[in-house]
Amino acid sequence: MNYKNLLGLRDLSAEEIQEILTTAHLMRPVMESPNKKITYLMGKNILTLFYESSTRTRVSFELAAKYLGATTTNVSVATSSVNKGESLIDTVRTLQSMGVDIVIMRHPMTGAPKLLADHIEAKVINAGDGINEHPTQALLDLYTIERHKGRIKDLKVVIAGDILHSRVARSNIWGLTKMGARVVVAGPSTLIPKKIEKMGVEVFQDIKKAVVDADVVMALRMQKERQESGLFPSLREYQHYFGIDEGVLSYAKPEVLLMHPGPVNRGIEITSDIMEGPHSTIEEQVTNGVAIRMALLYLMTRGGDKQ
Repeated sequence: MNYKNLLGLRDLSAEEIQEILTTAHLMRPVMESPNKKITYLMGKNILTLFYESSTRTRVSFELAAKYLGATTTNVSVATSSVNKGESLIDTVRTLQSMGVDIVIMRHPMTGAPKLLADHIEAKVINAGDGINEHPTQALLDLYTIERHKGRIKDLKVVIAGDILHSRVARSNIWGLTKMGARVVVAGPSTLIPKKIEKMGVEVFQDIKKAVVDADVVMALRMQKERQESGLFPSLREYQHYFGIDEGVLSYAKPEVLLMHPGPVNRGIEITSDIMEGPHSTIEEQVTNGVAIRMALLYLMTRGGDKQ
């Protein structure tokens, strides 16, 4: 991998994605060993800068960095100079002058990580920007699929729910299609972006028809905080028409994987019984997220500076 920054899967080739997945396979045993600390990133300083609330993504990055021997710093925007009127770029330049090597940023505005990457020398990883991309979530999803299925090419993957506001969906569509999967999206017509077929996906409004013969079913969280009113009548109606339960899952292949990026609204996107059932990989996705982020940190600190 020869990129200075990781801003989205739209920018990566299939070969680069596969290199990250293969490296994650090598990193996972480190997580499972009694001594989880190795020295690949000894002397490196990793900064997490989150302008939106997050638990699993921020902690996952911090653990990945610490397992590789790096020093980590978390900046809480609520108590930083941002609240005194300092700009994003000035804030990070100040931190960079203290010796930061990689900045991991989540921001509610699309394109904020790109803006940052254009103005600082430190490497930048996008941990989610607006409704644009969440590349590390998609990479851990791809890794989870590959671990179970042995491949991604030619699998049918259904992504269901609020596609319109989902950065997870966009990154997964870029990644899955590049790796040769057949991608189907399903959800209320008001929550499906116009002309999304140009990204190489099929669109269904009937969840049962969408799921027929699926190898993977990925439910998305209903992001009411990003939605305008009136996009669907109620959560109860959404659950009735698009919620995934055992009956819906029965239309998929018997060995189907059930995935969700979390946090889950139990009983809305998926029912509790299948969330904790044999098809669910939701807890494993969290574990795999650390391995993927270890792989990225390792590769990005040994690559060149290609933009």
